[in-house]
Amino acid sequence: MSDRELRDIVLRSLRRVAPEVDPGEIDPDVPFQEQLDIDSMDFLNFIIGIAEATGVEIPERDYPKVTSLNACVAYLAERAVAPKA
Repeated sequence: MSDRELRDIVLRSLRRVAPEVDPGEIDPDVPFQEQLDIDSMDFLNFIIGIAEATGVEIPERDYPKVTSLNACVAYLAERAVAPKA
């Protein structure tokens, strides 16, 4: 998967837990929880959405590695092999 595809997946997953999010206003280097009004349950649902869309399971110990848009895309790029339908 390309970085662009992964970025789109991450943004779609964010929109599912925070529908008011404007993707154009997200600073890609600032943690999501600092920018958006999401709690730990929203973050967990975000992680689940990414896993369902990419097939990449993110263990809890790696949650700190996926807290911003750029960090999340980089993490997934290392682990993703093919998009799921």
